[in-house]
Amino acid sequence: MDDFHLRYLKQTPYSDPGDSGGLGLRAGTLPRDPGRLARVVRDLIIHRGEGGRFGHVIPEQRLRDDAESRYVGELLRILRARSDRPLTEPRPPEERFVGTCRDFALLHCSLLRATGTPARIRCGFATYFDEGFHADHWVTEYLAPDGSRRLADPQVHHGYDVPFDPMDVPGDAFLRAVEAWRMCREGRADPESFGVRDLNGIGGLTYTGLWFVRAGVRRDLAALNGVEVLPWDDWGRAVLDDGSLTGEDLAVIDVVAAASGEDELRRLYEDPRLAVPDEITSYTTYDGVRRVTLSARRA
Repeated sequence: MDDFHLRYLKQTPYSDPGDSGGLGLRAGTLPRDPGRLARVVRDLIIHRGEGGRFGHVIPEQRLRDDAESRYVGELLRILRARSDRPLTEPRPPEERFVGTCRDFALLHCSLLRATGTPARIRCGFATYFDEGFHADHWVTEYLAPDGSRRLADPQVHHGYDVPFDPMDVPGDAFLRAVEAWRMCREGRADPESFGVRDLNGIGGLTYTGLWFVRAGVRRDLAALNGVEVLPWDDWGRAVLDDGSLTGEDLAVIDVVAAASGEDELRRLYEDPRLAVPDEITSYTTYDGVRRVTLSARRA
């Protein structure tokens, strides 16, 4: 049994469903197939920028609050409060959790782990939402029956026109954050083509640049070490534009991007400049900048 299987079959404090409150998260009640589990996730979550796709006006309070839930246990409690339907029963939009791509990926990861498939979430950039742009995005990485590792996008449904199987996203369609960093540092890509653009009318957000790619590398490294933070979480000295990047900032991420394997990545994560501390800064979409004390940091 390889290290991926041993390490990523175990739930983290973030992915742990805990007591699902009667929603049907028990052995034998969920499908084991990763694609069917992705369908379960899509029927439980609505992306907070996609109410229009479903002809649904998302209440403002849910836009503000749902996606601030860091833990799958919280996500499931919200679902339970809205309906007592079991997890495997499709929900209308008004009964769903209002989340982001990170929530789709983390719930999918949680269900995969719960049904015996090693999985983890990855932070990076998708090329299939906005032509010519690398959009900040999270996906699931899971161990396929043939022993290969595959990327899955549980958010993608029939409303998206993508030229690939969402359960096997090709590497040129989703760039892991370290790959994006290397491309930018080597002059093979424009850093301004990476980040967030306000395609869905969420708070007028537009953030791009090398500083944003750096944030993605840090979040991805944390997730690989069992700390699956929110997409707007950060820690340490504030770096919110390219002008704030120092030579040390660049050098630290260059070392991460040059790591020769996952053992080295785990060792690098012990660096206090990279590891997630007990208290972090959350640059929330609707409620401004907040200091947050995490209840759990690693598996």
